[in-house]
Amino acid sequence: MWSDDPDRDNLAETFRSIAREVGESIERLAAQADVDDFAGYVGVDPERAREWVENTASWLGSQLEQFGEEMASRAERPQPQSERSQPAAEEDPLRGAAPHPLDLPTEEQGIALAALESGRWMVEPGSHRLIGDLDSGPRGDALGIVQELRARDWITAEGRLTLAGQRALGRWLDASSP
Repeated sequence: MWSDDPDRDNLAETFRSIAREVGESIERLAAQADVDDFAGYVGVDPERAREWVENTASWLGSQLEQFGEEMASRAERPQPQSERSQPAAEEDPLRGAAPHPLDLPTEEQGIALAALESGRWMVEPGSHRLIGDLDSGPRGDALGIVQELRARDWITAEGRLTLAGQRALGRWLDASSP
């Protein structure tokens, strides 16, 4: 073990034990399942269904075992006193961060929202590109702007403004008016 801390070692073994027990429970449940009746009910070859259940149970068991080992490994790693109160350096505190639908649109986003709302621009079906006439068509990263607008839930897959998109356009117009 990496640590002289018995609590840390105990926690690591607890993670391993939990993962092992859950994996074994899944395998027992799969072994006890009446796959033949179920396969007959849905019209699948019983042997194939049994094989699928066994493979799935085995895969879940191995995934749980790997998860238990990973958690145990984390629990066994010693942390210097200075790092115990701070998040680990490899953890990204913004990992789950995403654009907010109430953001104020940038100039490029606001122009795109206005052009989509008026019908001067549209999202080309199947390509996710903005298209418009030669004079007022989109400039620059038309694909990127579509992705940005979708990430904020301002437009649908077809390029129509959502309610959040209409409100974002309103915020942008309010902010840009004198």
